[in-house]
Amino acid sequence: MSQPSINQPSTTQSPEIIQTPDGSRTAMSTRYGEAYGSRHGAHTQARHVFVEGTETHLHPAPRVLEIGFGLGVNFRATLADAAARGVRLEYMAYEFDPAPAELLREVSEGEVGAEHPAWQQLLEQWPHAPLEIETENVRLTVYFADVLTADLPQDWATALYLDGFSPTRNPEVWTPEFVAQLAGTLAPGGILATYSAAGHVRRSLAAAGLEVERRPGATGKRECLRAIRGEGTQP
Repeated sequence: MSQPSINQPSTTQSPEIIQTPDGSRTAMSTRYGEAYGSRHGAHTQARHVFVEGTETHLHPAPRVLEIGFGLGVNFRATLADAAARGVRLEYMAYEFDPAPAELLREVSEGEVGAEHPAWQQLLEQWPHAPLEIETENVRLTVYFADVLTADLPQDWATALYLDGFSPTRNPEVWTPEFVAQLAGTLAPGGILATYSAAGHVRRSLAAAGLEVERRPGATGKRECLRAIRGEGTQP
């Protein structure tokens, strides 16, 4: 059976909201047929794999690039951390198939980061392009575009969240060619994190000149990956 393609139109079926064991929510994607975030704990995955995996929770002025904004769970986890630490956050994301604004609202209600003015403004503007928000030490830009053909920033990101749907469902964002492009967005010392631990993903990251490390996965997964751009390396 053929897998969904990034170029296929999204269906109009209402997504199923999923309550995960850590109390946070995710939902099923009608395009890709899998959940946006971990069914074992959407916020836990966001915090463990992405915020901590890229050491964004330690950075004095993080600049985050996210591939696959989804329902904004990673952004809210990052937003809450930066706000708690009183540091400036710059966040850039690409989302080809934006979920309905009401779904983002339902998934985030009462959750981490949901009361921050940046998230509230996002809900008001979603998905009108360009979505650009600057408030309370946060600058957020979301591009509703095909990241495969986008003009990505170079040498910019202190952290890169590679959070596309799985390689079997959305193979385009996991190819060696695209991973090499992503490596070029990292600033020296920048860290890419992904929930995937697939061998071909690990090999693509290494081929792009990044130092690849296995980490314990979030609940429900044995391992995840992070990959670091060395201070003196050129992807």
